[in-house]
Amino acid sequence: MTSKTKKKKTAPRRAAAGPAPDQAITRAVRSVLAAVGEDPRRDGLLKTPERVDRAFRFLTRGYHEDIDALLTSAMFDVDYDEMVVVKDIEVASLCEHHLLPFFGRAHVAYIPKGKVIGLSKIPRLVDAFARRLQVQERMTVQIATALQDHLHPGGVGVVIEAMHLCMIMRGVEKQHSVAITSCMLGAFREQSQTREEFLGLIRKKHSGLS
Repeated sequence: MTSKTKKKKTAPRRAAAGPAPDQAITRAVRSVLAAVGEDPRRDGLLKTPERVDRAFRFLTRGYHEDIDALLTSAMFDVDYDEMVVVKDIEVASLCEHHLLPFFGRAHVAYIPKGKVIGLSKIPRLVDAFARRLQVQERMTVQIATALQDHLHPGGVGVVIEAMHLCMIMRGVEKQHSVAITSCMLGAFREQSQTREEFLGLIRKKHSGLS
């Protein structure tokens, strides 16, 4: 006679709950929807305030980034003093004037003086400043200054190319305009040869890379 073993029933696993909506944001979004002539209670808009809340908190999470911890967590002593360049870093941010996106590419370079930083930290640094309400000019300087202050390299160069929806969708409505900003510190400002080398490298197309 065989004994049957009873299988223990397990409760269905619940999906991890996201952060609770910020009621101030959701109330404000409902007010905006009503102000433009929409019905916040209609089916398609019923959950829009909560979605906007989650989106805004994601897009502004850079305010909670610890820049010191980010940059010092992967800093290494290396006997290397040639230019390090990370180019074509995707960047997306919100213009603080109209809360509309701007997006494009960032190119970052520095000349080490005994210390290098993990390569993945450079795109993370770009994101930390991009995920805030921004203007492109200030963000460019913030990225360069953070690297200069923490690494103390021979110099830092940052160039950002971006398209702004506040220029494309409204205002002058110029569909193909691109804003380019730069910040050059140390050798990149003082030595034209170093600056031209950096600019030449970021203009150069990838070779053998997809």
